Amino acid sequence: MIEVHDLHKHFGGFRAVDGASLAIRKGSITGLIGPNGAGKTTLFNVIAGRLSPTSGRVTMAGEDITGLPPHELFHKGLLRTFQIAHEFSSMTVRENLMMVPPNQAGESIWSAWFARGRIRQEERALARKADEVLDFLTISHFADEKAGNLSGGQKKLLELGRTMMVDARIVFLDEVGAGVNRTLLNTIADAIVRLNKERGYTFCVIEHDMDFIGRLCDPVIVMAQGKVLAEGSAREIMQNEAVIEAYLGTGLKNKATA
Repeated sequence: MIEVHDLHKHFGGFRAVDGASLAIRKGSITGLIGPNGAGKTTLFNVIAGRLSPTSGRVTMAGEDITGLPPHELFHKGLLRTFQIAHEFSSMTVRENLMMVPPNQAGESIWSAWFARGRIRQEERALARKADEVLDFLTISHFADEKAGNLSGGQKKLLELGRTMMVDARIVFLDEVGAGVNRTLLNTIADAIVRLNKERGYTFCVIEHDMDFIGRLCDPVIVMAQGKVLAEGSAREIMQNEAVIEAYLGTGLKNKATA
């Protein structure tokens, strides 16, 4: 679905992404791992249109999407979440979800004056859909809670819920487990698997929790120093000498050898 061809992103003399090439298969949950500074989030930001590449190309289902802005990629079904959740803190959880779909009637001044019935009908439909999403994520009891009052893990679930309010084709999840307790992390993992199997979502996941990666992801892609170092199953990656050296550390390498 997504192919990255010899991608570079330089900041002055610093090569954050340095000739990375990879493919994300349609229908997969692909893991992207690597040490801090490996270029993972920069790669996400280039693919998702938040940064323009220095050189290289990104395609989605054969279409060149290199450098397209996030709002155009959103309409093509490419969405991403962030390591730090971006909620509208003073709005309810339900209202946060209802804001996601584009081109709502209430956004038009003309409709606000002359099509109020249509706006009310659309809002009722959006509220029903939001409630279905919250039921799916098992957080319906937070529907009327201010989003700013949620815990970090609950905010991550809300971000995942936003992707369900539109026809997402591929979702990039940036450290979805950061600051999340184990119980909520399992809930997030279950939701990702269900979205993948039941609704055909494709995911690419940046995560440092190798148990989480091992449970969800196949294949797993490893980055180091802006390049793709290795790709394979989680088991193959954990046994790869170059990965153990560059990512897991020499201490674990020596332990594995022993």
